[in-house]
Amino acid sequence: MAEIFDPREIEKKSFEIITQRLNGKVFDGGRDSVIKRVIHTTADFEYADNLVFGGDATDVIKRTLKGGCCIVTDTNMALQGINKKWLNEWGCKVKCFMSDDDVARKAKERGITRAMVSMEKACEIKEKMILAVGNAPTALMAADKLIKEGKMRPEAIIAVPVGFVNVIESKERIINGSVPFIAARGNKGGSTVAAAICNALIYDAAEGK
Repeated sequence: MAEIFDPREIEKKSFEIITQRLNGKVFDGGRDSVIKRVIHTTADFEYADNLVFGGDATDVIKRTLKGGCCIVTDTNMALQGINKKWLNEWGCKVKCFMSDDDVARKAKERGITRAMVSMEKACEIKEKMILAVGNAPTALMAADKLIKEGKMRPEAIIAVPVGFVNVIESKERIINGSVPFIAARGNKGGSTVAAAICNALIYDAAEGK
Protein backbone atom coordinates (compact mmCIF):
# COMPACT_ATOMS: atom_id res chain seq x y z
CA MET A 1 0.00 0.00 0.00
CA ALA A 2 1.30 3.44 -0.91
CA GLU A 3 2.15 5.75 1.96
CA ILE A 4 -0.58 8.28 2.79
CA PHE A 5 -0.02 11.40 4.88
CA ASP A 6 -3.16 13.52 4.32
CA PRO A 7 -5.42 13.01 7.37
CA ARG A 8 -8.58 13.05 5.26
CA GLU A 9 -7.18 10.47 2.88
CA ILE A 10 -6.05 8.30 5.78
CA GLU A 11 -9.55 8.29 7.23
CA LYS A 12 -11.16 7.67 3.85
CA LYS A 13 -8.83 4.75 3.15
CA SER A 14 -9.43 3.36 6.64
CA PHE A 15 -13.19 3.27 6.10
CA GLU A 16 -12.70 1.65 2.70
CA ILE A 17 -10.65 -1.09 4.34
CA ILE A 18 -13.27 -1.54 7.07
CA THR A 19 -16.04 -1.89 4.48
CA GLN A 20 -13.96 -4.43 2.55
CA ARG A 21 -13.21 -6.43 5.70
CA LEU A 22 -16.94 -6.49 6.44
CA ASN A 23 -17.49 -7.89 2.92
CA GLY A 24 -19.46 -4.78 1.96
CA LYS A 25 -22.04 -5.32 4.69
CA VAL A 26 -24.22 -2.28 5.40
CA PHE A 27 -26.01 -1.96 8.73
CA ASP A 28 -29.51 -0.49 8.62
CA GLY A 29 -31.43 1.79 10.96
CA GLY A 30 -28.67 4.37 11.24
CA ARG A 31 -26.26 1.81 12.67
CA ASP A 32 -23.74 1.78 9.82
CA SER A 33 -21.86 4.96 10.71
CA VAL A 34 -21.74 4.08 14.40
CA ILE A 35 -20.44 0.55 13.95
CA LYS A 36 -17.84 1.49 11.36
CA ARG A 37 -16.54 4.45 13.37
CA VAL A 38 -16.18 2.30 16.47
CA ILE A 39 -14.25 -0.27 14.42
CA HIS A 40 -12.16 2.58 13.01
CA THR A 41 -11.37 3.73 16.55
CA THR A 42 -10.60 0.29 17.99
CA ALA A 43 -9.54 -1.85 14.99
CA ASP A 44 -11.84 -4.46 16.55
CA PHE A 45 -14.32 -6.03 14.16
CA GLU A 46 -16.20 -7.80 16.96
CA TYR A 47 -18.10 -4.55 17.44
CA ALA A 48 -20.00 -5.39 14.26
CA ASP A 49 -21.75 -8.06 16.32
CA ASN A 50 -21.73 -6.85 19.91
CA LEU A 51 -23.05 -3.30 19.43
CA VAL A 52 -26.80 -3.37 20.02
CA PHE A 53 -29.36 -0.62 19.49
CA GLY A 54 -32.79 -0.06 20.97
CA GLY A 55 -35.64 2.43 20.83
CA ASP A 56 -34.58 4.15 17.58
CA ALA A 57 -31.56 5.42 19.52
CA THR A 58 -29.65 6.76 16.52
CA ASP A 59 -32.55 8.93 15.36
CA VAL A 60 -33.35 10.02 18.91
CA ILE A 61 -29.76 11.06 19.58
CA LYS A 62 -29.37 12.96 16.30
CA ARG A 63 -32.64 14.80 16.85
CA THR A 64 -31.70 15.62 20.45
CA LEU A 65 -28.26 16.89 19.43
CA LYS A 66 -29.63 19.23 16.78
CA GLY A 67 -32.19 20.59 19.22
CA GLY A 68 -29.55 21.42 21.82
CA CYS A 69 -28.77 19.21 24.81
CA CYS A 70 -26.19 18.21 27.37
CA ILE A 71 -24.04 15.11 26.90
CA VAL A 72 -22.97 13.74 30.27
CA THR A 73 -20.01 11.37 30.24
CA ASP A 74 -18.20 9.47 32.96
CA THR A 75 -14.62 10.31 31.93
CA ASN A 76 -12.67 13.38 30.94
CA MET A 77 -11.13 11.28 28.16
CA ALA A 78 -14.53 10.88 26.52
CA LEU A 79 -15.30 14.55 27.13
CA GLN A 80 -12.11 15.54 25.31
CA GLY A 81 -12.69 13.04 22.51
CA ILE A 82 -16.16 14.27 21.53
CA ASN A 83 -16.02 16.70 18.62
CA LYS A 84 -17.35 20.08 19.80
CA LYS A 85 -17.56 21.99 16.50
CA TRP A 86 -21.15 21.11 15.62
CA LEU A 87 -22.20 20.82 19.24
CA ASN A 88 -21.35 24.47 19.77
CA GLU A 89 -23.47 25.45 16.78
CA TRP A 90 -26.42 23.51 18.11
CA GLY A 91 -26.08 24.91 21.63
CA CYS A 92 -24.99 21.60 23.13
CA LYS A 93 -22.71 21.09 26.12
CA VAL A 94 -20.55 18.17 27.24
CA LYS A 95 -20.05 17.65 30.96
CA CYS A 96 -18.13 15.26 33.20
CA PHE A 97 -18.49 15.57 36.96
CA MET A 98 -15.99 12.89 37.97
CA SER A 99 -13.28 15.34 39.06
CA ASP A 100 -15.60 17.73 40.90
CA ASP A 101 -14.64 18.23 44.54
CA ASP A 102 -18.20 17.79 45.80
CA VAL A 103 -18.55 14.52 43.90
CA ALA A 104 -15.31 13.15 45.35
CA ARG A 105 -16.29 14.21 48.88
CA LYS A 106 -19.77 12.70 48.76
CA ALA A 107 -18.49 9.47 47.25
CA LYS A 108 -15.92 9.09 50.03
CA GLU A 109 -18.44 9.90 52.77
CA ARG A 110 -20.94 7.36 51.45
CA GLY A 111 -18.50 4.66 50.41
CA ILE A 112 -19.68 4.56 46.80
CA THR A 113 -18.08 5.38 43.45
CA ARG A 114 -17.73 8.89 42.11
CA ALA A 115 -19.48 7.67 38.99
CA MET A 116 -22.63 7.01 41.02
CA VAL A 117 -22.54 10.45 42.60
CA SER A 118 -21.90 11.96 39.17
CA MET A 119 -25.15 10.48 37.90
CA GLU A 120 -26.98 11.96 40.89
CA LYS A 121 -25.47 15.35 40.10
CA ALA A 122 -26.57 14.98 36.49
CA CYS A 123 -30.17 14.96 37.72
CA GLU A 124 -29.78 18.70 38.31
CA ILE A 125 -29.34 19.36 34.57
CA LYS A 126 -32.36 21.13 33.11
CA GLU A 127 -31.61 20.60 29.41
CA LYS A 128 -32.37 17.44 27.51
CA MET A 129 -29.65 14.95 28.29
CA ILE A 130 -27.74 12.10 26.64
CA LEU A 131 -25.62 9.82 28.83
CA ALA A 132 -22.37 8.52 27.30
CA VAL A 133 -20.81 6.00 29.68
CA GLY A 134 -17.56 4.36 28.58
CA ASN A 135 -15.77 3.43 31.77
CA ALA A 136 -17.85 3.05 34.92
CA PRO A 137 -20.55 0.37 35.09
CA THR A 138 -21.69 1.82 38.42
CA ALA A 139 -22.69 4.96 36.50
CA LEU A 140 -25.13 2.85 34.49
CA MET A 141 -26.42 1.11 37.61
CA ALA A 142 -27.01 4.44 39.31
CA ALA A 143 -28.66 5.89 36.18
CA ASP A 144 -30.95 2.89 35.91
CA LYS A 145 -32.05 3.37 39.54
CA LEU A 146 -32.54 7.13 39.12
CA ILE A 147 -34.59 6.61 35.95
CA LYS A 148 -36.85 4.11 37.71
CA GLU A 149 -37.29 6.56 40.58
CA GLY A 150 -38.26 9.31 38.13
CA LYS A 151 -35.31 11.50 39.09
CA MET A 152 -33.49 11.27 35.75
CA ARG A 153 -34.94 11.36 32.24
CA PRO A 154 -32.19 11.01 29.62
CA GLU A 155 -33.25 11.02 26.00
CA ALA A 156 -30.83 8.17 25.27
CA ILE A 157 -27.97 6.23 26.84
CA ILE A 158 -24.69 5.16 25.26
CA ALA A 159 -23.73 2.22 27.47
CA VAL A 160 -20.24 0.97 26.68
CA PRO A 161 -18.21 0.62 29.90
CA VAL A 162 -15.22 -1.70 29.71
CA GLY A 163 -14.07 -4.20 32.32
CA PHE A 164 -15.10 -7.23 34.34
CA VAL A 165 -16.92 -6.25 37.54
CA ASN A 166 -20.57 -5.15 37.14
CA VAL A 167 -19.95 -4.49 33.43
CA ILE A 168 -22.19 -7.04 31.72
CA GLU A 169 -24.92 -6.70 34.34
CA SER A 170 -24.99 -2.90 34.11
CA LYS A 171 -25.31 -2.96 30.33
CA GLU A 172 -28.12 -5.50 30.47
CA ARG A 173 -30.05 -3.21 32.82
CA ILE A 174 -29.92 -0.47 30.20
CA ILE A 175 -30.75 -2.87 27.37
CA ASN A 176 -33.80 -4.07 29.29
CA GLY A 177 -34.80 -0.58 30.42
CA SER A 178 -37.16 2.03 29.03
CA VAL A 179 -34.68 4.50 27.49
CA PRO A 180 -33.35 4.34 23.89
CA PHE A 181 -29.82 2.93 23.98
CA ILE A 182 -26.66 1.96 22.17
CA ALA A 183 -24.74 -0.67 24.12
CA ALA A 184 -21.72 -2.93 23.68
CA ARG A 185 -22.64 -6.36 24.97
CA GLY A 186 -19.96 -8.19 26.92
CA ASN A 187 -16.82 -6.81 28.54
CA LYS A 188 -15.61 -4.58 25.72
CA GLY A 189 -16.02 -0.83 25.49
CA GLY A 190 -14.20 2.21 26.78
CA SER A 191 -14.12 5.99 26.74
CA THR A 192 -12.84 6.05 23.16
CA VAL A 193 -15.79 3.91 22.10
CA ALA A 194 -18.26 6.23 23.83
CA ALA A 195 -16.68 9.24 22.10
CA ALA A 196 -16.63 7.45 18.74
CA ILE A 197 -20.36 6.70 18.96
CA CYS A 198 -21.10 10.32 19.83
CA ASN A 199 -18.93 11.57 16.96
CA ALA A 200 -20.49 9.22 14.42
CA LEU A 201 -23.94 10.56 15.26
CA ILE A 202 -22.74 14.17 15.39
CA TYR A 203 -21.29 13.84 11.90
CA ASP A 204 -24.43 12.14 10.59
CA ALA A 205 -26.64 14.84 12.11
CA ALA A 206 -24.48 17.57 10.60
CA GLU A 207 -24.71 15.92 7.18
CA GLY A 208 -28.48 15.44 7.46
CA LYS A 209 -28.32 11.65 7.45
